[in-house]
Amino acid sequence: MGTSIFTKKSLGNDAPEPAVTPPPPNANTTFAKKPKMAATKSRKREIPEGLWTKCKKCSTLIYDKDLDENLKVCQHCGFHFTLGARERIHSLVETCSFEEMDADMTSVDPLLFPGYTQKIEDHQQRSGSKDAVVTGIGRLNSHRVALGVMNFNFLGGSMGSVVGEKLTRLIEAGTEKELPVIIVSTSGGARMYEGMFSLMQMAKTCAALAYHAKAKLPYISILTDPTYAGVMASYASVGDLIIAEPGAMIGFAGPRVIEATTQSDLPPGFQTAEFLMDHGLIDAIVSRKELKDRLSYYLDFMMANRNRKAA
Repeated sequence: MGTSIFTKKSLGNDAPEPAVTPPPPNANTTFAKKPKMAATKSRKREIPEGLWTKCKKCSTLIYDKDLDENLKVCQHCGFHFTLGARERIHSLVETCSFEEMDADMTSVDPLLFPGYTQKIEDHQQRSGSKDAVVTGIGRLNSHRVALGVMNFNFLGGSMGSVVGEKLTRLIEAGTEKELPVIIVSTSGGARMYEGMFSLMQMAKTCAALAYHAKAKLPYISILTDPTYAGVMASYASVGDLIIAEPGAMIGFAGPRVIEATTQSDLPPGFQTAEFLMDHGLIDAIVSRKELKDRLSYYLDFMMANRNRKAA
């Protein structure tokens, strides 16, 4: 085998050695190794799920514990997340003062609608409630109130026979005990699975509120995101005082339905609480964190005015 032309002998003693491409790394080479895909995935799984929530408005990641302590209101932009019925009650009435009514009332299947009974059972297990509203008597600061809170997580907060009956009984109890009524609404409307039976609840709840008003007792309606259709077209819109949370979507039909029906573009902010406030449908927009104190202030005035008239 001949001598290579790139040896020291052929180049001379003073000539530099030529550059040599380094060999590919092997098991003995100390180069940093890239992590395998499986190792990367395992590291991602080390971060527990359910600790952070992304704000739907400003896209900020919020620690769930901080979000809960702030009544599920984004600390950065003020966006109001959905609040469960039990959480809402806890935020409004004094601890251990709430006496629930008709807790075991549950829907039947009057129309034999396919799959309806199973849906009810599934949502009962998931939500821990028998239906889409929780009602009872509680104390809000110095006022005893008849309080009803709807739960959107139960079939979209739809109003069926149970919701209408429980609210009617709540209003009648408030009238009998001479208490103000507060109803917090969030709903997609009447419950289609019960057909005409659900639509009958619109008239029934409004009739009970008419007797409540005849007794000169206040009714405060609180609208949260979303409040639509049969609920908005009945008891939710007949309050002596109508309050909404910031950014809540409120209306009878959805914006897309109205736009398709009218064949026209809707104005900016259509059906938001702010839009309805500007057009006179609601009386005030109150942040969730301020709601309890504001309700107490309103009730001080309304009950004092009622007592003066009674005297």
